[in-house]
Amino acid sequence: MKHLALATLMAATALPALAQDTKVIGVSIPAATHGWAGGMNFHAQEAVDRLEEVYPELDFVLATASDPSKQVNDIEDMLATRNISALVVLPFESEPLTSPVKAVADSGAWVTVVDRGLAQEGIEDLYVAGDNPGFGRVSGEYMVSALPEGGKIVALRGIPTTIDNERVEGFQAAIEGSGIEILDMEHGNWNRDDSFTVMQDFLSKHPELDAVWASDDDMAIGVLAAIEAAGRDDIQFVLGGAGMKEMIKRTADGDTMIPANVTYPPSMIATAIEMTAVGLTSTAPVAGTFTIGSVLVTQDNAMEFYYPDSPF
Repeated sequence: MKHLALATLMAATALPALAQDTKVIGVSIPAATHGWAGGMNFHAQEAVDRLEEVYPELDFVLATASDPSKQVNDIEDMLATRNISALVVLPFESEPLTSPVKAVADSGAWVTVVDRGLAQEGIEDLYVAGDNPGFGRVSGEYMVSALPEGGKIVALRGIPTTIDNERVEGFQAAIEGSGIEILDMEHGNWNRDDSFTVMQDFLSKHPELDAVWASDDDMAIGVLAAIEAAGRDDIQFVLGGAGMKEMIKRTADGDTMIPANVTYPPSMIATAIEMTAVGLTSTAPVAGTFTIGSVLVTQDNAMEFYYPDSPF
C-alpha cells in the first residue's frame, strides 16, 4: 500500500513535466551474488517496471555487475553513451567505485548512493541506506543480553565497505565492557561458501566458543553448515541479520541456534529509485540522507517480519 500511495503521489507531481525531454536514470547494482542481493535485484527491477509507467518522461537503464570492474564499466558506459541525468548506484565495493561515480557527479548528473557508501564523502546528492551503525549496535546489544556472563565469540565481516566498518564499530561499542571477547574476526564477504570456509578455520583454531556474530543471514547459513559438519555442540547460537525469510521462520519456530535477527531490508533500492525519480520530475526536496532503521527480531515478533512470497 505504501508503494501504491507513493506511486500516486509521484504521478501527480510528474504531470507538469510531461512535455519535457526524456531524462535517463541509470541504475547500477551488484548481481545476485547472495540472498540479500537477490532480493535487492528483484525490488530494483520491480521499481523500474512500475516507474516507467508512472513517468513517461523518464527512461531507466538497469545494469547488474558481478564484480567491481564490471560495475565501473557499466557506469562509464551509461555516462558516455546514454547521457544519464541521474545515477542510482549501490557500489559493489566502496573504493573502486568512488572515482567513476564522482565522474558522473562532475558531469552535472544527480547521484544517489545506496547502502554501501563511497570512499570519499560529499559526492552524492542523496544517500539511502539502512542504519548500519544501528545494525551493529542492535546486534551487539542482543549479544550482551544473550550472554549476560560474557563469553568467547567469533565474528564474520562482509565485503570491505564503509557500511561494514560502521556495523563492526557499532557492534564493538555495544559489547564493550560486557565480558564478551571477540577471539577472531574475518571477512566472509556476505557469501555462504566464503563464510563456511572462514568458520571452518575458526573452529579449528578455537576449541571452545559460546556464540557467533555472522552479521548477515547468508553468512549465518555458511556458519551453521560448518558447525554441523564439525559436530560442535559448544556454540549456543548464531546471530545473522537482514531478515531472510528462511532465518526469520527459524526464529519464529523457536530454533535455539537462530534465536534472533536484525532487519536490513533489500527493498531500500526501490526507495532510492523512487526518490530519485521524484527529484528529477518535481520540486520536492529529496537531497540528503534517508535512513531505514534496524529492528531486533525475536520469536515474539518474528511473524511481523516474515514474508513467505519474498525472493529473500
